Amino acid sequence: MALDSGTTAWLLISTALVMLMTPAVGFFYGGLVRKKNIISMVALSFIVFALVSIQWVLWGYTLAFGPDIGGFIGGLQYLGLEGIGTTSPDAAYPPLLFVAFQLVFATVTMAIVTSGFAERVRLSAFIVFALLWTTLVYDPLAHWAWGGGWAMAFGSLDFAGGTVVHISSGFAALAVALVVGKRAGFGQYTMEPSNIPMTLLGAALLWFGWFGFNAGSALAANDIAATAFLVTNTSAAAGALSWLLASWVRGKPSSLGMVSGAIAGLVAITPAAGFVTIPASIIIGAVAGLICYACLLWRQKSGLDESLDAWSIHGMGGLWGALATGIFAAAAVNGYSGLIEGNVQQFIANAAGAFAALAYAFIVTLILAKVVDMTLGLRVSEEEEYVGLDLSQHGERV
Repeated sequence: MALDSGTTAWLLISTALVMLMTPAVGFFYGGLVRKKNIISMVALSFIVFALVSIQWVLWGYTLAFGPDIGGFIGGLQYLGLEGIGTTSPDAAYPPLLFVAFQLVFATVTMAIVTSGFAERVRLSAFIVFALLWTTLVYDPLAHWAWGGGWAMAFGSLDFAGGTVVHISSGFAALAVALVVGKRAGFGQYTMEPSNIPMTLLGAALLWFGWFGFNAGSALAANDIAATAFLVTNTSAAAGALSWLLASWVRGKPSSLGMVSGAIAGLVAITPAAGFVTIPASIIIGAVAGLICYACLLWRQKSGLDESLDAWSIHGMGGLWGALATGIFAAAAVNGYSGLIEGNVQQFIANAAGAFAALAYAFIVTLILAKVVDMTLGLRVSEEEEYVGLDLSQHGERV
C-alpha cells in the first residue's frame, strides 16, 4: 500500500501529543506531593520515558505486536525491531511510525503507576520494577487487546487503551501502594498538595495530549478520528462538571476536583472513543466523574495511601469506560453495536476483557512488587523519607 502523507502527518503529530502526556503526568503528580518530593515525582516520569523507550525498541514491541503465541504474548520475530521498516503492504503509514506511536502509550502507562510509589520509592529499585512491569504486565495486555491476543479474538473493544493503559496502571498503583505501605505520618497529620497550579498545568497538558491519544488511535486522518476527537473533549467536560458539582454539594467546588473529573472523563472515553456517539460521551463522562469521586472518598475513608488516586481515577474510570463501550457502542459510528442496540455479546466481551486485565494487572503487580521489595527494597529509609526524596534520591531541592 502506498504511504499516505496525510495519515503519516497525523500519526506523527499524534505521537508527539501523546509523548507530552508522560511529563504531564509528572507535573500532575508533582503538584500533589509535598514540596520536598516535587522533583522526585516529576523526575520519575522523565526516567520512565527514557527507560521504556529503550525497552520498547529492544523487546517490548515484539512482545506486544509480534506473532501471536497462545493468545497471550507476541513472539520474538521483531526483537530489536528486526524486519520493521518504513513501508508496508498493509498500512498507509510507515511501520516504524506505528512503533513510535505505541511506544508513547507504554511510557505514559508506566508513568501513571508511579502514583503508588509517591514520596517513598527507592530510585534504583523503581527502575528494576518499571522494566519488569512493562515487560510482564503492559506488553502482554497490549497483545491481548491490540496485537492479536485472546481479548481481540473474543471481540473485546478497546479503542485507545481503557484496559491496556488505564485499568492496568490504576490497579497496579493500588497493588504497589499495598506492598510499600503508608507514608510515615499518613493519617496522623495533613499532607496537603504543595503546588496546585502545577497540577492544573499537568491536567491541561494531559487534556491536550489526549486528542492524540484517542483521535490518533484511528490510525488515519478520517471520520473516526474526528468523532474520537470530539467525544474525547465532550466526555472530559462532562466529567469535570459532574465532579465539580458533586464536590460543591459536599463543600467547596475545588479546582483540583474539577480537573480530576476531567481526567476521569478522559479515561472513561478512551476505550469508547471510536465507537460511541456524542450524546453517549456526555453520559460516559458525567458518570465517570461521579464514580471516580465516590471511589476517592472511599479511599480516603479507608485510610489507603494511594493518595495520587491512580486507582480511583484511572483504574475505576477505565473499568467504567470499558463496560460503557460494551453498552453504548453504536453501529452508525464504526459498525459495532453495544448492549443498548441489543448486542449482549459485545457487553460480555468487553466485561471479560476488562475484568481479565484488572485481575492480571493487580495480581502480577502484587507479585512483582513483593519480589523487588524483598530483594532490593522498594522503600527508602525512614530518615530519607523524612528529608524528602528530592534530596535523598537526587541531591536537589526546589
